[in-house]
Amino acid sequence: MEYKISELVKKSGVPKSTILYYIKEGLLPEAKKLKANVHRYSDTHLELLQYISYMKEHLGSSNEQLKDILQFKNQSFSTSSGMIVPLMNTLSAIPSDSTHYTKAEFIKQFSVEERLLEQLIADEIILPTTQDDFTEKEASIIKLIGYFKEAGIEYEILKMYVFHAKALSLLEHQMQAKLCEIRNEKNFSTLWKILFETLFNAKTYIFNRQTYKAYFSTLKNEILK
Repeated sequence: MEYKISELVKKSGVPKSTILYYIKEGLLPEAKKLKANVHRYSDTHLELLQYISYMKEHLGSSNEQLKDILQFKNQSFSTSSGMIVPLMNTLSAIPSDSTHYTKAEFIKQFSVEERLLEQLIADEIILPTTQDDFTEKEASIIKLIGYFKEAGIEYEILKMYVFHAKALSLLEHQMQAKLCEIRNEKNFSTLWKILFETLFNAKTYIFNRQTYKAYFSTLKNEILK
């Protein structure tokens, strides 16, 4: 659909001045210009405004962070793949100010054994976002592997993390596809919140609380002995 600026303001709840500011800052695409002083906005504008508002309110995202996240801002969220696009940078957990290295640069910078790196990639313990893009995130995993080796134990626990992470990712993908199946203009905002709250709040809460429960149970049993 196409909207006048007044309609977009009403539907999004975002003031006109803020919408125009977002366009100026590059957070929103330019409106379609029909003639002088006559502009029309699309569903993409509405969806992006809902997304930006949510990110600012619940995750405290800055304009600069959102610019980085919204590098695919011209894509609509209306399809299953399109809906997830703006999440990709967030899911990668790579800060926008990270230093990026090629594989060769990474090996040299962090004194990594190439054979070890290849094995960790094969085991999917290290999973760079692209084949030749490494950051400090990958370096932190290398350091962790070093601790395992120092202790004289295998990193089997990390392999199990990978196994369960894959299973969880399939569940999340099924959820996202289901949300897109039932998506309409009225429920979009709610579905977006379900997706975000599940991926970035509920998942962490459930995992950490289950870990807490397991440790608490162990501690309790030790005290009672």
